[in-house]
Amino acid sequence: MKTLVVCSGGLDSVSLAQKYAGEGDLAALVTFDYGQRHKREIDFAREAATRLAVPFHLLDIGPIGAVLSGSALTGDVAVPDGHYAEETMKATVVPNRNAILLTVAFGLAAAHDLDAVAVAVHGGDHFIYPDCRPDFIDAFRHMQAKALEGYASVNLLAPFVHRTKADIVREGARYGTPFERTWSCYKGGEVHCGRCGTCVERREAFHLAGVEDPTRYEDPDFWQAAVASRAG
Repeated sequence: MKTLVVCSGGLDSVSLAQKYAGEGDLAALVTFDYGQRHKREIDFAREAATRLAVPFHLLDIGPIGAVLSGSALTGDVAVPDGHYAEETMKATVVPNRNAILLTVAFGLAAAHDLDAVAVAVHGGDHFIYPDCRPDFIDAFRHMQAKALEGYASVNLLAPFVHRTKADIVREGARYGTPFERTWSCYKGGEVHCGRCGTCVERREAFHLAGVEDPTRYEDPDFWQAAVASRAG
């Protein structure tokens, strides 16, 4: 199955690309520049495509991202510190982001005669992002079947949608993902901050998976207090 992976350059999507490459199904990667604060993730997506020897499509949708205001990822709103599943992380919602990205990805896949589009949404995203939930994936799959009916047959794959971040770390390790060559931090500094929700979630996932975390963090210990606070 010729599969196009939507790859941001983050741990989840790079691990997904490694998985499909390992299974012999990876056809290409597509990455979007939507004006995100942490756009250095794009370099890691490009690197993944080079490493996996597949075409890399970088699509600039900055003008679209510019009108999706009010998010900490695209505007002047500060990226909050703390656990990923806290209410404060809703500041990182970019409205309709996945619906927009997947629509473009499906057009690309249909134009290039590919069989599937794969996205790395996972169970930990459900609390924060409505367009990462199973109902959205099912509805989008149905919508695209109608949108391309009679022209192309492209499936939507979301193998992590019911799985945890720790599961993804284990799967990534199984397929040889170079985790140090992935980017999660929403603050987009020189190294991972260790304090934003995605850094805390990343650090916790390695811990739960029992896999060594090779990531450099400015604050490598903050995650423990954030997890404890959430549990309490």
